[in-house]
Amino acid sequence: MNRTFLRHIHLTVILAVMLTAFAACIEDSISTSPADQPEFSTDTLRFGTQYSDEVTPTMMLMVYNRHDKVMSISDISIEGDDGVFRLNVDGFSGTRFSGVEIRPNDSIYVLVSARFPTNGDFEPARVDRTLTFTTNGVTRKVVLTAESQDVERLTDPVITADTRWRPTHPRRIYGRLTVAPGATLTLEAGTTLLFHDKASVEVEGRLVCLGTAEQPVVMRGDRLGSVVGDISFDLMASQWHGVRLTPQSAGNELSFTEIRNTVSGLTADTTDLALVNCRLRNSAGRVLTSNHSTLRAVGSEFAEAAEGAVLLCGGSAEMVNCTFSNYYLFAAITGALLQVDHTDADHTDGSTLPYLSARIVNSILYGSSGEMNRSDLTGTDVYVTSCLMRSKGTDDDHFIRCLWDTDPLFYTVRSEYLFDYRLQPDSPAIGASQPCDTQLPATDFYGTPHPSPASLGAYEPRPDGEENP
Repeated sequence: MNRTFLRHIHLTVILAVMLTAFAACIEDSISTSPADQPEFSTDTLRFGTQYSDEVTPTMMLMVYNRHDKVMSISDISIEGDDGVFRLNVDGFSGTRFSGVEIRPNDSIYVLVSARFPTNGDFEPARVDRTLTFTTNGVTRKVVLTAESQDVERLTDPVITADTRWRPTHPRRIYGRLTVAPGATLTLEAGTTLLFHDKASVEVEGRLVCLGTAEQPVVMRGDRLGSVVGDISFDLMASQWHGVRLTPQSAGNELSFTEIRNTVSGLTADTTDLALVNCRLRNSAGRVLTSNHSTLRAVGSEFAEAAEGAVLLCGGSAEMVNCTFSNYYLFAAITGALLQVDHTDADHTDGSTLPYLSARIVNSILYGSSGEMNRSDLTGTDVYVTSCLMRSKGTDDDHFIRCLWDTDPLFYTVRSEYLFDYRLQPDSPAIGASQPCDTQLPATDFYGTPHPSPASLGAYEPRPDGEENP
């Protein structure tokens, strides 16, 4: 027999033996021990509150193999699957997976999303499911939990007659909500309006908000959950445009009302507006602009705005026991907390309308930006009385009995995304209000009673033991 041929046979046999041994080695490397189980990045995926009939944001679960052998997961599925939740396992979509292998000391991604059916009664519905992993005869579970919320979706709604919206369910606004001339839109206590991207409110008639400490009226963006990590969408501006009260509008009254997440906040344009125990915050512009309007604000918060909190341009303004602050997170702050314009011949917008007449009383102006755009109000009808200020100023004819260079001791901690402008127990603002003609409501926005004398700013000290909101 040819020696070359024999050598070829010999090599073939050796290769076959090696392949068989390698295959056996691979087979032996897959764990079959019930003790070898996957580990998970969490034992519960919490979706929070999500709108029904919409695909939720995708949640991620990491599945780890902490062992030195290949782990074969024989089954990944949702217990009692009814099609609500959707899975993607290591890049493949489906509802059930078998024979999913994870190499030693490696991991895979499991992505989970859902689409919840409508409830039909607008009441939040709790949804709980179990994501199961069966490995070597042992089943381990990860809980999937969410709250599904029905909303009424309205596109460019127009209010043409007196209308009352009750807090039976949230209303989600797409486009522009218009209150036509001669019509009044009344939002009862507990009413929530959710505004989609670029949505807005245009009031040509009248807007009345009847919130309470227990059930405030809320106007906010419709984004839920977190932008990243612990940064909630609730802190983000520019989610919707904001509210504009046009010159045709009159008699606007907002009580215990929150307006947040806007591009331009609340704008009163040559009209009249009363704010009682309101919170205006998180705007890419200002949270309140008053253009030649008649403004009365009591016990209200104006905070977190890239261009400064409030602009008063002409008209008249009475702002009593208000809190002005600004620790805006997402851009450089370009304006003072309180900006006054069209105050005299040297500071005018060029109109022939009356100059600004303003009284800021028993308030707090304290934040990471300057208090006012002008420190000299000589020749104007603008007066700041009994207010706590951050700067090292001195009293004069227009700044009267002020607490200069004084920390009000808010609970706010910007680095922890906590913006609570209530007062700590040793705040110098407590009980420091001076008598004035404007009567405060019985409580602040949070329902804490006002003593006599009341504290400076919008809020009384936080009750003992109460946690951060």
